[in-house]
Amino acid sequence: MRRVISAILACWLLVVAPPAILTPTAGAQTAPPAQQSLDDVIRGLEGAYGKINDLKADFSQNAFNKSLNQAIPATGSVFLKKGGKLRWEYTQPTPQQIVSDGKTLWVYTPSLNQVNVAPAPEALAGPAGSFLVGLGKLREHFGVRFMNPAQPRDRDGNVVLDLAPKQSLPTLSRLILSIDPKSWEVRKAVIYDQFENTVTMQFTRMALNAGLADTLFTFTPPKGVATVPLK
Repeated sequence: MRRVISAILACWLLVVAPPAILTPTAGAQTAPPAQQSLDDVIRGLEGAYGKINDLKADFSQNAFNKSLNQAIPATGSVFLKKGGKLRWEYTQPTPQQIVSDGKTLWVYTPSLNQVNVAPAPEALAGPAGSFLVGLGKLREHFGVRFMNPAQPRDRDGNVVLDLAPKQSLPTLSRLILSIDPKSWEVRKAVIYDQFENTVTMQFTRMALNAGLADTLFTFTPPKGVATVPLK
C-alpha cells in the first residue's frame, strides 16, 4: 500500500498539482506548430503554471509489480486544490480514501476498519515539493528530454516527456508524461520507482476552478475505526 500511495503523491505533485499543464495561458495558440522544440514545450508548461486553483477528475490507475509480474487496476475520482490539499476516492477494486488538508494525510480503508495517519509535509518534501514551490521550474529539479527525440509525439499526437529527478528518490526514479500540445492537458502519467515498478495514471472528465470547498479536504474517522501511523 505504501508504494502505491507514494506513487500517487508523486503523481499529484508532479502532474496535477501544478495544474497549468492542464490549461493554456491567455492568448496562447489553440493549435501548436507542426514542430515544437523541447524548450518550447517546457516554456509552455512553465508559462501556464499557477492559472488553476483547483480541479476534479475521474481517473484510472494500473499498478504493476515487476518482481511479481502482477498488475492491479483501480478507478475512482480525484479532487485537488493548491496548498497541499487532495482527496483520492477509490471505488474499485477496494473502496479507499486518501485525504490531505496540507498538514495531515489520512488513508482510510473501510474493509480494514482502519485509518492510517501521517504528517502531510513529509510527503511533500524533496524535489516534488520544491517543484510545487518553484512554480514549475522543471530543469532546476529534473533532467528533461523527449521520450523519443526523433519522434516527440505519440500516435495520438501527444508530446511525451521523460523526467528524471536530479535527486534520486526511492518512490520516484522516472516520470513519463503524455501531454496534449494544444491544451497542455496531461493525458497520461507513468511513475517508476527504483525497482522499476510502475503506476500508470490516466485522467478524464476534468473540471478546473470549480471552487472546491476546503471542507472536502478534511477527514474525521468514523466511530470505532482504528487509527494507525502510516509507515
